[in-house]
Amino acid sequence: MSTDNTSTAKSLDYFVHESAYVDLPCTIGAKSQIWHFSHIMKDVVIGEKCKIGQNVFVASEVKIGRNVKIQNNVSIYAGVILEDDVFCGPSCVFTNINTPRSAFPRNTIDDYLVTLVKQGATIGANATIVCGHTIGRYAFIGAGSTVTKDIADYALVYGNPAKQVGWMCECGAKLDEFEKTTVCKACDRTYEYCGENQIKRIE
Repeated sequence: MSTDNTSTAKSLDYFVHESAYVDLPCTIGAKSQIWHFSHIMKDVVIGEKCKIGQNVFVASEVKIGRNVKIQNNVSIYAGVILEDDVFCGPSCVFTNINTPRSAFPRNTIDDYLVTLVKQGATIGANATIVCGHTIGRYAFIGAGSTVTKDIADYALVYGNPAKQVGWMCECGAKLDEFEKTTVCKACDRTYEYCGENQIKRIE
């Protein structure tokens, strides 16, 4: 843990492994865990009950919601927003500059494109999320996929580039094909097709 944060962290109810670095100021919610060799830069906001695995990098001003799970070897760059209950699989990749060049640096806040990952979405291992897009609520990105456009709520996508191949329930089960409504066989949640490639859960 970084030396400027050791005494402060001991008085708070979140966990930081001794090999991790947390740069102040930042906000970390209660019962969150930050594991081996991870680096949290200043001005980051992390919600309650998050689990940040080994060798994770979180850039300044990133906002991470509540109960987010970030697996090993993930970098969350400036411009990325993770809402509540998001899952980031091992070694998934976020970008934040659309046209990077080494000889022509584009590394100011004005150069970064916003990537929004909405509540409950899952990003599979080794997936790549090209910056400037929105991943919808409870969407599911298959392992190894490359996301190059916005993804609808509840959509199941995979491939390079990622293409939609179905719908996913909030519980993580694949929904059967349907025209108007369907019920999840795993949890009995009901969904309605709204047109224009959109579905919604019926409460």
